[in-house]
Amino acid sequence: MPRKNQNQQAKAGFTIIEVVLVLAIAGLIFLMVFVALPALQRSQRDTARRNDMSRVDTSLVQYQTNNSSSTNNLPGQSTWRAFGEGNFPTGNSCNTACQFIRDYMNSGASGEKDKNTFQDPDGNYYSLVITNNWANNDQLAWDSIASGGFTSTLQEGTAKSGATGYTINNGSFSDHVVYIIPGSKCDGEFVVKTKEQRHFSVLYRLEGAGVYCIDDQ
Repeated sequence: MPRKNQNQQAKAGFTIIEVVLVLAIAGLIFLMVFVALPALQRSQRDTARRNDMSRVDTSLVQYQTNNSSSTNNLPGQSTWRAFGEGNFPTGNSCNTACQFIRDYMNSGASGEKDKNTFQDPDGNYYSLVITNNWANNDQLAWDSIASGGFTSTLQEGTAKSGATGYTINNGSFSDHVVYIIPGSKCDGEFVVKTKEQRHFSVLYRLEGAGVYCIDDQ
């Protein structure tokens, strides 16, 4: 009888092969989660950014409604540089782009900081560039934003329809620059010139999914 119980106990244990197999499966699952989780988080942040650009688009339409006598019914050419915590433009230093964010993007905010804050999901702050109108040669009048302390530029290229347009250059996501381009419409990841200057496009480079473009048409 005692010998039989010993045999049963021996059979109840795991073999080395079974233990290695379980560890291998657990490691594979961990690796899949480790690889997939950052991609999922990037996707979620990019979804939030698309929603933010929709807010900009809606606020611009509201601005047009309230400023029907201004040029193109849009804010004038300007740059709102978000340097970081504690360095936001205030008072008289709040230019056209800053005023648009303060009065239309954050019209319900109470404090100076909250009014002048437009924040990316990764914790950094958006900067805003409102370009000038298109020149007669169909070139953007302000395609390089060196004066505002940015490294981002709009680069010329061929849009989805085959037309010549502009998009945000590669590798410039870290600048977090939102471009508002009067007299344009979206054509894939590019903006192209329209006949009516009152139309506009909002252009932003996403973290993991190219350039997002939304317009008023």
